[in-house]
Amino acid sequence: MTQPSASSYRLGGAFLVEETDCQDVLTPEDFSSEDRAMAQAARDFVDKEIVPRQEELDQKKPGQMAGLAHKAGELGFLGVQVPEEYDGLGGSQALGCLIEEQIGRVGSFGVTCMAHSGIGTMPITYFGSPETKAKYLPKLATGEFLAAYCFSEADSGSDALAMRSRAALSEDGKHYVLNGSKMWISNAGLADVFVIMTKMEGEKFGAFVVERGYPGLIIEKEEHKMGIQGSSTCRITLEDCKVPKENLLGEPGKGHLIAFNILNMGRYKLGAGTLGASKEIIRHSATYATERIQFGKPIGQFGLIQQKLAQMVRRAFVTECILYRTAGMMDNLAELGELSQSIAPGFPLYVEEYALECSTIKVTASENVNLIADEGVQIHGGYGYSEEFPVCRAYRDARVNRIFEGTNEINRLFIPAMLLRRAERGKLPLLAAIGRVQKELVGMSPMGGSAPTEAIPRAETAVANIRRLTLFLAGVSYQRFGNGLLEEQEVLAGLADAIMELYKLESTMLRAKKTTARPDAKRASLQQDLLVLQLEDTLSTVQSAAHTILPHVSTGDELRSYLGLVRRLLKTEPTDVVAVGRRVGQTVYDAQSYPL
Repeated sequence: MTQPSASSYRLGGAFLVEETDCQDVLTPEDFSSEDRAMAQAARDFVDKEIVPRQEELDQKKPGQMAGLAHKAGELGFLGVQVPEEYDGLGGSQALGCLIEEQIGRVGSFGVTCMAHSGIGTMPITYFGSPETKAKYLPKLATGEFLAAYCFSEADSGSDALAMRSRAALSEDGKHYVLNGSKMWISNAGLADVFVIMTKMEGEKFGAFVVERGYPGLIIEKEEHKMGIQGSSTCRITLEDCKVPKENLLGEPGKGHLIAFNILNMGRYKLGAGTLGASKEIIRHSATYATERIQFGKPIGQFGLIQQKLAQMVRRAFVTECILYRTAGMMDNLAELGELSQSIAPGFPLYVEEYALECSTIKVTASENVNLIADEGVQIHGGYGYSEEFPVCRAYRDARVNRIFEGTNEINRLFIPAMLLRRAERGKLPLLAAIGRVQKELVGMSPMGGSAPTEAIPRAETAVANIRRLTLFLAGVSYQRFGNGLLEEQEVLAGLADAIMELYKLESTMLRAKKTTARPDAKRASLQQDLLVLQLEDTLSTVQSAAHTILPHVSTGDELRSYLGLVRRLLKTEPTDVVAVGRRVGQTVYDAQSYPL
């Protein structure tokens, strides 16, 4: 894989305060032939072993899901990022995403495997002692053992402080005794190993590795779910469950750091799975659009269907751009070997450094796959509402992604709050950037002259202006509310939308710009068309965010001045998005799949 060198390591959230060179960004065009061969092997496995059995998997035939997951493990698909010394592949984050894209094409199987190799296995990979890693990781990497991660409770979802499960050290000091219950545990009915979060030592937290056979660990009945019906989801109960003291991960009382960082990685990996699902829905929809004849021609030849296909691909393209850009930054930082010392013995710094980008991926990818699935059903018409067609299952399966790994609302609150915390700790020069932009904009004169009309220069101008506007919105919001800003959820959500749109547009623009230097004019042209469509969507979303925030932080002449500033910064000449959408839609129609 050809990717930027580790010397180009960037701070998490740096896109908000400085520009990025397109050569410093990893894109799918950088994948090596070996990477692509591994992804193709995963695709072949899913096509042969999983796709024909989706209906059976939804019926939860005993042993079938676990057996198929074990096969995936034997082929190396579950241990891509487990170190080689523990029988994994020791692969990069980018390679992991490539494999997870393919596994994620099939909802229930994808959730099972990613709950195992992601949030189930990663706590041991990153926070386990050498002895714990040696005991569990080889079996987890090969699929001999399956894993589950246990955090949520009936009264404690996003509100971790409301957690009631507790761990207490036994009198002889050899065990922790766990009591409580956990809800919505993916893989609970299949798992051999559970990573369970509880409170301990008062209001502190601990993370424990609990084996299925430990007395006091009770697996309750399977939940009946709207979607991902083939995956296992159960409540678990802990009744004086004795866990060896050495099965505590990390340090006593610092389990919250494990939970937060595992959530970062879970959010990021969810992006890979939903990207695979998005591409699969596009494939089914484009194929159907070529086969369904109405009024004497395939419906894919009609303008409104072409526009739907174009917007579906645009959304998947954006997810792909931000996912692999982030994966590349993680891999660069991994090369440096930097560790976070927030918990002993230290864990890879990239796990916590890119928390903001991980939340952006989670929100973007989950909302995109929902909208892609919705349009997929619409293209199929009445057939899309029938369980005989794959888009019906895909529609049901997609919905949970906006809830997984912290709801999208929680992630929207987290993004600006994380930026403020990083700024306060001196980890990001956010306040200096806000001050600089405010000075620039005070005397800003109306923009004159001709604006760029070509896709990439136009997007570059928009990225620069949206960065300035986003910093300005953050500044005036903080000036109005101070630390009370964290209680203004609607303002935080608006800021989050602006921040995410900046990352999405810049990532899309950087990929399109990087591709222009490659000898593939057709790919470059398509990416520029997708960039044009994304720019239109970004401008609308950012304007809406600004119009939500500014009337809440200002009034009168000040508000009118601020709104004038928004108009100047977002001013752009209209683009013929109808023609662009038709070109993209026709390309999708011809390819009968995601065309990149």
